[in-house]
Amino acid sequence: MRTTWEEAGWEQLGTGVVRRRMPGWDETIGVIAGSEGVLLVDTGPTLAAGAELRRTIRGVLGRDVTHVALTHPHFDHVLGTAAFAGVAVYGAAGVGELLRQSKDVLRHDAVRHGVDPDAAEEAADLLVAPHHEVHDRLTVDLGDRTALLAGIGPGHTAHDLAVLVPGRAGEREIVFCGDLVEESGEPQAGPDALPRRWPAALDRLLALGGEDALYVPGHGAVVDAGFVRAQRDALAARFGPNSP
Repeated sequence: MRTTWEEAGWEQLGTGVVRRRMPGWDETIGVIAGSEGVLLVDTGPTLAAGAELRRTIRGVLGRDVTHVALTHPHFDHVLGTAAFAGVAVYGAAGVGELLRQSKDVLRHDAVRHGVDPDAAEEAADLLVAPHHEVHDRLTVDLGDRTALLAGIGPGHTAHDLAVLVPGRAGEREIVFCGDLVEESGEPQAGPDALPRRWPAALDRLLALGGEDALYVPGHGAVVDAGFVRAQRDALAARFGPNSP
């Protein structure tokens, strides 16, 4: 007997669109399910987390993930990807080469944030880089649903990708933002961030989703365009005016 998304601890955002806040680092995982395909947004921090996501999705839908979109190259969003063998993986242009070159960095970052060293090493060794890179926008056909992948960065990283789910009748558009937007704390600008370009990335994100969309942060509760705009202004004040 299949379980429901709610019973599995997922939040329903629209028809065939759900998300889950993962334990530990509170990163968001999204699912967009169409009649012919299932797109997973980010894969969690370890192979075990990815495998648990795979089992849960199959348990609810009765079928497997067919596509993965990685919003940015941080350990808590990408290290579970190898659990989805044979799945088409998408990322922003340039992220594939970065991931291939930065396995040790990801492993060290994961361990520094509390991932078991053996689990971090296994996930980094088996890390799957995107097979398809998004230079601007790319539409993924899932049957009776589509997902628009959009290169929105640089900002939080040099390779930020957003996923827009067009709204159906009576439903709002949904934008998975990755860590370009954070609700549960102040946006984190690590050594790979481009903070002076971050506000412009949020302008592009708002143009993508529009005023009435639901914006799904990489960490925290779902927000609206007003929240994204306020975070954009706070980042501009924090880091100074935008620069190319």
